Amino acid sequence: MDKNEKWLQWAVELQSLAQAGLFYGKDAFDRERYERIREIAAEMVSHQSDIPLDKVKNLFCDEIGYQTPKIDCRAATFQEDRILLVQEKNGTWSLPGGWVDVNVSVKENVLKEVKEEAGLDVAADMVIAVQDREKHNLPIYAYKVCKIFVLCTVIGGEFLSNLETVCSRYFGMDELPVLATEKNNEEQIRMCFEAYHSENWKTLFD
Repeated sequence: MDKNEKWLQWAVELQSLAQAGLFYGKDAFDRERYERIREIAAEMVSHQSDIPLDKVKNLFCDEIGYQTPKIDCRAATFQEDRILLVQEKNGTWSLPGGWVDVNVSVKENVLKEVKEEAGLDVAADMVIAVQDREKHNLPIYAYKVCKIFVLCTVIGGEFLSNLETVCSRYFGMDELPVLATEKNNEEQIRMCFEAYHSENWKTLFD
């Protein structure tokens, strides 16, 4: 981790310790101290990132219980050696996917995201990789993210207008558009191509 990002690592650790203390602590005075530690962690992130404090608190300090990574799933769907990407409203492109909802499994979420963002019905065939996001994507977030890439096969459907994406297309590895690199970068797309071409792919994990 870059020296300039060390502060974020400290803030994340402080937030995690404070959250655990709030969940397990019984003494009212200790809980008050944990609340203040959590506030300091949020203030550090807000000050260094210029993100409004209220937004930092919503993203960073809004959970209870022992802190664990959030789960993000991405679907790698191919057609004639081209990978499916969806265009977001800011013009960048990404693999269909997003946060895994609390009431569904990773597999169910992958199917749901592809349907919502690309209009396609797919089968989830294989887990390509399980990645620690901060080892692969920038910017580093103030919370841990576990990214799961899933190889999928199209069963049917077609693109439908929706609130998240404006269109979908298939791209070859040598013709990738501008990617939403905070979600998926060229290294990750290349990994998906390698898994697609492999007869004996073994799931990668950090």
